[in-house]
Amino acid sequence: MSLKHPVVAITGSSGAGTTSVTRTFQEIFRREGIDAAVVEGDSFHRFDRGEMALAMAEAEQNADRHFSHFGPEANLLSELEALFRDYGETGVGLVRRYLHDEAEAKPFGQPPGTFTPWQELAPGSDLLFYEGLHGAAVTEKVDMARHTDLLVGVVPIINLEWIQKVIRDKTERGYSGEAVLDTILRRMPDYVNYICPQFSRTYVNFQRVPTVDTSNPFVARTIPTADESFVVIRFADPKVIDFPYLLSMLHDSFMSRRNCIVVPGGKMDLAMQLIFTPLILRLMDKRPNSRV
Repeated sequence: MSLKHPVVAITGSSGAGTTSVTRTFQEIFRREGIDAAVVEGDSFHRFDRGEMALAMAEAEQNADRHFSHFGPEANLLSELEALFRDYGETGVGLVRRYLHDEAEAKPFGQPPGTFTPWQELAPGSDLLFYEGLHGAAVTEKVDMARHTDLLVGVVPIINLEWIQKVIRDKTERGYSGEAVLDTILRRMPDYVNYICPQFSRTYVNFQRVPTVDTSNPFVARTIPTADESFVVIRFADPKVIDFPYLLSMLHDSFMSRRNCIVVPGGKMDLAMQLIFTPLILRLMDKRPNSRV
């Protein structure tokens, strides 16, 4: 960890809702005039879309039913760790982009589902902001968590996570229900071994808990709304958190444990603004060349 060039990582599995958390951070960056170098976890997948399909087919032929984007074999975790380390030390590092669709791919003259060439980040950014699957990943070969200055986990309860994934993949990507279920089952060992352990290394976790029945996530027709949810916010170090202030600012919130505050789902964005704005400003102020 180095405060010379801070590294902030948002980690959560596919369907967890990390994108909405990223939007809140981007609003903080805009409001506070912070130039963040944003990196998507998808850009550190090992295979492009076509290559991944071939790799999965090969795994099937070898009776490997659990090859997935959640595991280290399908990702460039050493390169991601190098980016975190190099950025913390120098403020630059090697990155590329994954082009999800035609709109993203057209300016590069490439087909969607491919990567742009590797290039070095432009110098002068204030911090590195990562959103993806492996921001706090630790394996026998890499330790991402030790190179970060702020780790945030986004972890809906599992049935809600599955509902979000099923509905998104069926409506936005045209997948069948059977195909989505197959993906969930294939990813399960990597989810248990590589995704879940990260949430014990984070500084703060946001876990959305529905207040409606989600007993069978595979037949749900709608995603529970924010007003149909609570958010459990867990802090690794509660001694530095001003809980009375948060309770006063977040109407209908309450403490469930000494390190947990529960807020109405509709207050999640406000809670993140209240929690992360001072943390980000503190990271900025502690840099050797701080503007303050």
